[in-house]
Amino acid sequence: MSIGVKITLNEGLFLKEPQDSKLGRKIIKHSILLIDKLGFEAFTFKKLATEINSTEASIYRYFENKHLLLIYLVSWYWEWVGYLINIGTMNIEDPNRKLEIIIKTFVSASMENPSIDYVNESVLHNVVIDEGAKAYHTKDVDNENSKGFFANYKNLVAKVSELVLEINPKFPYPIAFVTNLFEMANNHIYFAKHLPRLTDVTVVDDNFDEVEKMLNHFANKLLS
Repeated sequence: MSIGVKITLNEGLFLKEPQDSKLGRKIIKHSILLIDKLGFEAFTFKKLATEINSTEASIYRYFENKHLLLIYLVSWYWEWVGYLINIGTMNIEDPNRKLEIIIKTFVSASMENPSIDYVNESVLHNVVIDEGAKAYHTKDVDNENSKGFFANYKNLVAKVSELVLEINPKFPYPIAFVTNLFEMANNHIYFAKHLPRLTDVTVVDDNFDEVEKMLNHFANKLLS
């Protein structure tokens, strides 16, 4: 069943909005799958063009380069997580319960199915975990930030940090805490899969229950 979600992103990330055309949606769909398969370094528009039976020139009509495409995909994911959080906490009054739902939503967003057929949320989640930091760990980050390219992530952090202050108005580092919650989830899923000696959690068959438990443990200890 379709739920008619349209993710709105910074117009500076694209030359032509890919969500508005059949080819554009095909570019989104297969770029996610190909980046997950090859890794961002090995991914090229030439390989993507071959995958979708199109031309490099057609892809460049939508995106100036693959770096902006990566920011687009990561931003799409963060906006989707924000949407799920809004839905999940809509009728919840208790801020502590809201935070639990937010943590659960964050680690399980890839399991949700919005029936957006051009985005595989599970694979996109893998891309965000494996490649997402490359969107902003660059020499051009300050310039890109000044253009608002990372607003989706920052707005989500700001919203959750306000909730943290509802739980504990005297907590001195709400933004840092929320950022660390989000980054910890991705980092420790990555560590559990690839560098297990760097984490205490395990991930089996994309079951993130231990990650959720760890995040709630830190939240309860720090905010109580």
